[in-house]
Amino acid sequence: MKKTLTILVADDDATHREVLRTLLEEWGYAVREAVDGEHAVALCREQPFDLVLMDVRMPKKSGLEALKEIKVHNPAVPVLIMTAFSEVAAAVEAIKSGAYDYLTKPLDFEKLKVVLRNVFAHVGLIRENATLSRSLAATEAQTGMVGRSESMRALWEMVRTIAPTDATVLITGESGTGKEMFARYLHAMSKRARGPFVAVNCAALPEHLLESELFGHEKGAFTGAIARKLGKFELASGGTLLLDEISEMDLALQAKLLRVLQEGEIDRVGGAETVRVDVRVLATTNRDLEDWVKQGKFRQDLYFRLNVIPL
Repeated sequence: MKKTLTILVADDDATHREVLRTLLEEWGYAVREAVDGEHAVALCREQPFDLVLMDVRMPKKSGLEALKEIKVHNPAVPVLIMTAFSEVAAAVEAIKSGAYDYLTKPLDFEKLKVVLRNVFAHVGLIRENATLSRSLAATEAQTGMVGRSESMRALWEMVRTIAPTDATVLITGESGTGKEMFARYLHAMSKRARGPFVAVNCAALPEHLLESELFGHEKGAFTGAIARKLGKFELASGGTLLLDEISEMDLALQAKLLRVLQEGEIDRVGGAETVRVDVRVLATTNRDLEDWVKQGKFRQDLYFRLNVIPL
């Protein structure tokens, strides 16, 4: 008989807890509720949970404080953090403290359903430290990346921590320093490793061609569009999309990319149908994007969306 997975929902908002309980039970999960961070820690000491879904802002103990205590008691339990978009920094800190991933409020329930499925499908990746270490060694050998300095070891440790999540990562560095290699490593160690890894050089194509390359187009959308073409977002669905040299993207196209990152949906050029995509986005640049934002060459809101975790 298949085990019913049990989820602990920790949120001081009773209405939000009730909504989540109803949805999760409809999806076949068993649910327990915690009214604050202290309660969540106590319940995790009483019984093992298959997953904890926890708000950041709660009385008595914050979600971050509760996370740290729960991880001491049960390091293997995956914890999903719920946070407002304005509190993304807290979510990043939670990931550094062992959270599996974070979701922004108001929750996209369809995305939550997919995330839960992915967590339980790949939870062994997090729990099996031996497997992770073997995979790390194999990936280092494959990519040829070496480095034993203190700063390089710290960088590897950060990469190992964030690789299993779906967090967006902005990789910066001078040309030729291995930014794409790090991106490929993040994909290889993620729960999306069996999915495609697709890279797009944003500096190689003019705006109108890059839009079609990213989002695809319908037959007749423009001269030469003789058939429907799927874009890189659709081709990367279920896997990872690398936006290489993101700083070279035109401002108008940046606005369209921001919508995709926020909504998880694309519109093919010339199309009337909205298409949902499930893609982890990584981006690289050899520019100082903060300086480009000040110069008006890069959208600040897109920069915040991409710079969730900087490498």
